[in-house]
Amino acid sequence: MSPSSKNLSFFFFIIIFFSFVLSATESTHSSIGITYNNRGTTHQIVPLLQYLKITSIRLPDSDPEIIRSFSYSGISLLLSIPNSLISQIASNQSEALRWLNHHVTPFYPRVHISSISVGNNVIEEAGEATLDSNQFDFLLSAMQNVRQALDELGIDKIKVSTTFSFLNVITTAFPPSSAEFQGNLAEYLMKPLLGFLSDTNSSFLINLHPYNLYRTDPEITIGFAIFQEHPFVFRDDLLTGVRYRNLFDMMVDSVLTAMASQGHENIPLIVTETGWPSSDETKDMDADHVYAELYIKGLVRHLKSGFGTPLRRDGVAETYLFELVDDDTKDSAQPRHHWGIMYPNMTMKYDIDFSGSVGMFDMSMMALGIWLLAVMLLW
Repeated sequence: MSPSSKNLSFFFFIIIFFSFVLSATESTHSSIGITYNNRGTTHQIVPLLQYLKITSIRLPDSDPEIIRSFSYSGISLLLSIPNSLISQIASNQSEALRWLNHHVTPFYPRVHISSISVGNNVIEEAGEATLDSNQFDFLLSAMQNVRQALDELGIDKIKVSTTFSFLNVITTAFPPSSAEFQGNLAEYLMKPLLGFLSDTNSSFLINLHPYNLYRTDPEITIGFAIFQEHPFVFRDDLLTGVRYRNLFDMMVDSVLTAMASQGHENIPLIVTETGWPSSDETKDMDADHVYAELYIKGLVRHLKSGFGTPLRRDGVAETYLFELVDDDTKDSAQPRHHWGIMYPNMTMKYDIDFSGSVGMFDMSMMALGIWLLAVMLLW
């Protein structure tokens, strides 16, 4: 083969290789959304999200008027059915249809609704996990009734799941390889629930807050919790030899391990809440503006890199920051944490770039450099 033929072959190899890498990077880019709890000036929300280039939003309080405002917006919605309706919907499928006829059918498909969570954090006791006695027998039945009601309406693209909280369902975050579902949840709830999610191609939804775990475990350093990239900021899972550089990945892999222990390692995982409070009413020193900014920016950078977690190369399917606007209610019985990326007056706390993908940009620059090198060789 002549030198020119070798150079030409090298050139085409480089182009094909980086086309593959770029497409792979794009496919593993996790979607970043945000939770909105009906605070601030609601009519400003859609243009604000479009300006921030946030393409998905979670609505724990699925107000029909707010849902309507997202018509033709290009923003995907994750809706929630209140915990108080679970037993009614489980007992009677017509109640599921009633809710759907108020919150979905008047707007879909003009409003892009991706998923419906039947309840939010229905497990309230940490440690030995138990469900509320009125909800234990009803949760899966309610999910099934919502799924069947959607099928009767001819809607098959909206997925049905429920939302859990990490501390209330997972035994441990370290080592991730030892994680399981707490107490009798594995056999009596999670096993059939994961089977339902697998059969319906739906995702496992979980609220995952490194802030809460950091505060309960003195061995976790602040740098590990807020994505600080230093040579000695890591923890090793000695059972698997896997090294973790941040607490978020460690918690995600703990959930994946717990699901795999039930025979369901391939169900997509959606983090429905994650964030860091910038302040709170108890003067908690860890609820800090600097820590919150470092965590959120580190999380966004990590998700946009497309690197996933050690146990799942494509990472979580979606991640929803908690939350858009600070809670400034005056009648709250509990001390309030300020989790929002915006103040109540709708001004931004942090300068965050939600658009594009860091991984895609870096790979594009690398591909361009190699392409120019190939051209120079051919020249």
